[in-house]
Amino acid sequence: MQQLEKDTWGMEPLPIHQTLTAHKNGGLLLGAFQEGRLIGFSYGFAGFANGSAYLCSHMLGIHPDYQKQGIGEALKQAQKQEAARLGYEQVTWTFDPLESVNAYLNLTKLKAVCSTYEVNCYGKMEDGLNAGLPTDRLKVDWWIQSDYVNHSFVFSEEKAKVFAEYEKTKEGFPKISLHHSEYLEGEEALLVPVPKKFQEIKKYSFNLALDWRMDIRTIFLQLFTNGYTAVKLIQRPDEPANHYLFVKSSQLAI
Repeated sequence: MQQLEKDTWGMEPLPIHQTLTAHKNGGLLLGAFQEGRLIGFSYGFAGFANGSAYLCSHMLGIHPDYQKQGIGEALKQAQKQEAARLGYEQVTWTFDPLESVNAYLNLTKLKAVCSTYEVNCYGKMEDGLNAGLPTDRLKVDWWIQSDYVNHSFVFSEEKAKVFAEYEKTKEGFPKISLHHSEYLEGEEALLVPVPKKFQEIKKYSFNLALDWRMDIRTIFLQLFTNGYTAVKLIQRPDEPANHYLFVKSSQLAI
């Protein structure tokens, strides 16, 4: 697992005494193997807040040679099954709201939900994905034994209003251009764009990447404060941006 952490993120791995102790005390380590070789893993430890225990899913790593093959989703589904067997009802973790591939897995496929935005969650980080930008994160809640997660109900974007519009730069990258704050008065569902290829934007224009970070921070905090929850990431094959779907939290029967 330590070698896989290095191969995946180029960072110093977690100490074995930490991961092993967490696993023996309510945490959960799961591996994906190819002919005996570890090619993916998930790592979570026990958390406790407001009188309830939950599983804090801290890491999901897939070797670069095996990414985009559905292994991450398979590990999460195995985590869900095993966490439920251990007695957990809730699994939580964080991810970067500007990484739409992660958002699609977490919200659309797994049906986790999010109403918490953590500003600069990990402070300054110097790895390739995070260097130079505030490490803002969304904290998701995955209610693994709920009807919402385990049955076919999904939210439709058909009647959702576009809360934030974007325009294209001359290079074809999306850029937030307008907020419709008046929609906060009563719309039940809202859409917010997020770039498909944020890391490419960061390489091309750090200032544009920073604009996205700050715009999304402002928008998400505003929506969460006004009683909305992010429930889905909608892919747009013909556009440079995908869209988050927000619904009024009162619509969630979890």
